[in-house]
Amino acid sequence: MTADRIQANGSSTDSGAREGLPYREVSDARGRVYRIGESDRDILGHSRKLMICLPWVAMMAISVFEYAYGSAEDTLSHAHGWTQSDTFWILSVWVFFQAGVAFPAGWLRERGILSARGAMYTGSGMCLIGFLALSHLSDVLLAILGFGVIGGIGAGLVYATCINMVGKWFPERRGARTGFVNGGFAYGSLPFIFIFNYGFDTANYHRVLDLIGCYIMIVVFGCAFFFKDPPKNWWPADIDPLTYAGHGANATSLAKNPPAVRQFTPKEAIRTGMLPLMWVSIVMTAGVSIFGISFQVDYAKDIGFGPLVAASSMGVMAVVNGVGRGVVGWLSDRRGRRSTLVFVIVVLGLAQFGVIWAGDVQSEGLFLFFAFLSGFGGGAFYPLFAALTPDYFGENYNATNYGLVYSGKLVSGLFGGGLGSLVVAAWGYDGAYALAGGVSMVAAGIALLLRQPGATTGGPAGGGRARTSGATA
Repeated sequence: MTADRIQANGSSTDSGAREGLPYREVSDARGRVYRIGESDRDILGHSRKLMICLPWVAMMAISVFEYAYGSAEDTLSHAHGWTQSDTFWILSVWVFFQAGVAFPAGWLRERGILSARGAMYTGSGMCLIGFLALSHLSDVLLAILGFGVIGGIGAGLVYATCINMVGKWFPERRGARTGFVNGGFAYGSLPFIFIFNYGFDTANYHRVLDLIGCYIMIVVFGCAFFFKDPPKNWWPADIDPLTYAGHGANATSLAKNPPAVRQFTPKEAIRTGMLPLMWVSIVMTAGVSIFGISFQVDYAKDIGFGPLVAASSMGVMAVVNGVGRGVVGWLSDRRGRRSTLVFVIVVLGLAQFGVIWAGDVQSEGLFLFFAFLSGFGGGAFYPLFAALTPDYFGENYNATNYGLVYSGKLVSGLFGGGLGSLVVAAWGYDGAYALAGGVSMVAAGIALLLRQPGATTGGPAGGGRARTSGATA
């Protein structure tokens, strides 16, 4: 099939049916519609690869919120007179709103009320307000409102927009791209971890935090200028969606991860039963990941490891957390999304038991090794869920559908942090890590139940007679 510039037949409310536009819509044997004929350059004016690079840059900019915050806590406590509990709740509220805004933002985007560019512009300003609040507000409730609520919403708008942008522009091979962009949200924090550990004190904290806020706003605002969603049902012009007459890696990826059988609205996605299963699985998996981020350094100190090992374990976790996201995205394109997800969750669970073992035998080397595994598993599942959602439910409602799945992190923030601290107090670190490992294994079992809605044993869609259509899905 070639990307012929012909008009679609029939009547439709979709712009593709209007005479003279350079695309047509074809349906496969199951009725899913693909809009073909327009290249990425026809729509954007440049290669869609920019829709990987710019979201990646923006994700690195906002990573300082979550992954570097722990390194700044001591200085913030001394500067503002906050307790450890105060700093914990500021971050917990941030996690709640960062995850919670994904669904309403997606709902607004799908209805054309909020554009991708508008979401990024708004998010960049709110991120600046978040850091200004952390810098200048000593009242903990105001800091929670400024950094936790406003900063969390801002970072969530940027995060959700960047992830969905990749899924929409790369429907045929989204795993590696989504993983690469998602990875920036972890290892992008590395420079700030060093800044907060070695160049951040009560004498300069105003200047450092203000500059970081300005940096985030400038980077995100600059990236946002080029953001643009593809038309609904868009498919790359050079790849046949009906017979998968691609070649090389694209053909392999499509065979392992066939496109959704149709475009599911959020209500339809929920009724399949698969979206609720994904939500439960991400609640449990993200809870274990957040638990590891919250308590790994404290556990290392508790069992007598030196501060260098404790800090190094967190640095290893942040880097591997990010790099692992790109690696498993690439792997899932070749081995299948679900099987890769199960593998990642099992690794995360085994790492929790490994940390206990390393502490029991007092081995710093083993501790760093299992910190490596925990960091890998604790971040790699995010891009897999992000890619699996449009694989199962299509791209047209991906912002809303993934917003629902990602909202599981709302619960995880409490489960991994708040409830984790209660379990540590009651059972000790060994008991808490053992429980975390068990929860991971249950989450892996749930992931095994995932199936693409409407898929048949006959393989991916295609092979049937293509029919040209003016209708949309």
